[in-house]
Amino acid sequence: MSLRIALNNQPEFYTNLDFIQGRVILGLNRPEQIGSIVVKLEGESTTALQVPNTFDPDSMRPGMPRQAPGSICSENHKILYKVQQVFPDDYYASSSNPYGAYPLQPGEHEFPFKFKLPINNACSDPRAMAQIGGVANPGGFGGGFFGMGGVRVMDGSKQLFLSHTTRTLPPSLTGYPREAEIRYYIKVTVQRPGLLKENWRYQIGLKFLPIEPPRAARTSQEAFARRPFTFQMRTPQPERTRSSFFGMRSEDPKNGSISEPAADQDPTPSVEISARLPHPPVLTCNQPVPLRLIAKKLSNNPDDVYLVSFEMNLIGYTEVRAENLHNRKVNRWVVASNAGLNIPLTSSPTDPVGKELVIPDNIWSNMSLPNTVAPSFATCNLSRRYELEVKLGVAWGQPRRGSKQAQVIYLPLHFSKVDVFSGITPPEELLQAASANRPTGPTFDSIPPRLPPRRQSSVSSPTTSRPTQQVPHVPQQQTNPPPQQQPAYDPLYPPQLGPGQTAPPPDDAPPSYDEAMAENLAGPFDGMQSRPAYSGVTNENAPSSMPPGKN
Repeated sequence: MSLRIALNNQPEFYTNLDFIQGRVILGLNRPEQIGSIVVKLEGESTTALQVPNTFDPDSMRPGMPRQAPGSICSENHKILYKVQQVFPDDYYASSSNPYGAYPLQPGEHEFPFKFKLPINNACSDPRAMAQIGGVANPGGFGGGFFGMGGVRVMDGSKQLFLSHTTRTLPPSLTGYPREAEIRYYIKVTVQRPGLLKENWRYQIGLKFLPIEPPRAARTSQEAFARRPFTFQMRTPQPERTRSSFFGMRSEDPKNGSISEPAADQDPTPSVEISARLPHPPVLTCNQPVPLRLIAKKLSNNPDDVYLVSFEMNLIGYTEVRAENLHNRKVNRWVVASNAGLNIPLTSSPTDPVGKELVIPDNIWSNMSLPNTVAPSFATCNLSRRYELEVKLGVAWGQPRRGSKQAQVIYLPLHFSKVDVFSGITPPEELLQAASANRPTGPTFDSIPPRLPPRRQSSVSSPTTSRPTQQVPHVPQQQTNPPPQQQPAYDPLYPPQLGPGQTAPPPDDAPPSYDEAMAENLAGPFDGMQSRPAYSGVTNENAPSSMPPGKN
């Protein structure tokens, strides 16, 4: 027996509204009784944190889980869950089989499947989660031999006990072993009826990168981080004398004391450097940072000031949550670094105070963000945000090799909030639908239930001496709820019932607005747009690094 999944034209990663097409290839060397073959498209956001020591005052926080110190609290959110039954098809389902199994002859069998990736996560929809069962018959596929051994489906009711948020599907993410990961995969299960027969399973991983949200219209506004600086006064050097061959001393005019500035000049140069980004500050994966550096002269001093070093770092903060435990992971990417610069920050010594000079951007304009940078995201138990830090080294006077007289100041410029987008432009139809009026509100019905009818009592109060007027009692019409209608079907083709079932299983929950809209939209890569590089997951087919026993 051999079981594998072959994807058609598999790209480096998938994104929202993409179609995932492939085949389940089952090779048999003898006849087998197969109950069903089910393909699942799943996405999981899993976190696990250790309960800290309660005797540590730094770790004691209100709302901590009541578990023993050292135990593991984990959360597993099914952000994506789609199921498709590829066997039995119409031909095999037309034949009646009392045991719910169908014979397959030896050879290689192929079963095609097709999924479309949605826009938002699935675990935030309570109706959809409540419709998914975890046992064999209700919500499962195949009854098995004597009603046993059906295909197990996720128990969606467990997701109702977790706190969720409706957001765009997050990107694939690893790199935090035994603490956090986001994985997408396709799983196939071949159900074999029988008491002593195991089901066959196979799984293949996927990389996922979401589309970016709608960008704001480009304006001339800029976000900036500026820092003025002033050099310290140089310490006068003592005069050096040198002796000749005959013991006579002579003065060296080149190594004399530092000349004092004129009366109308400042003693030290002062320059202000500002880093500017388009507002709102948005960076794009696999693209250079749209940064501008501007130097402004603040003091009347003819000495030259030079930019001698440049370093740009992207800092990522990953917020991990499991129940009421929180942890922050910090990552740092060096986007550009150069320590051998010699760029003047003034055009000439006679520049007036207040003149600005734009620093050439050839230092960082050719440096793109690393392909390991994931876009900013927020899901139920994981989130990622970014900050940008620029470190500049500024020297008073032109630095020379072997000279230690050049005074260098290092200036940090910091952007506390920077968004990183994936660079995958959403379809134009999706942008138009997002800007138009759409129904808002929770998934539940926001109308409260009606109160039951109050019965009027004709008994008067015993403390009242006046006779009360008798009000004729009018019986209220009791509104009985309408009988639940069974789904209509053709009497010649009744629904297939598994062993022990007296009624067909309930239909799936109606699609939400986002799902219905996504089914009619084309993917972002249906045209000529190319897919950028992304390596947020080292190996999508590697085993999970999370601790066992996750729910």
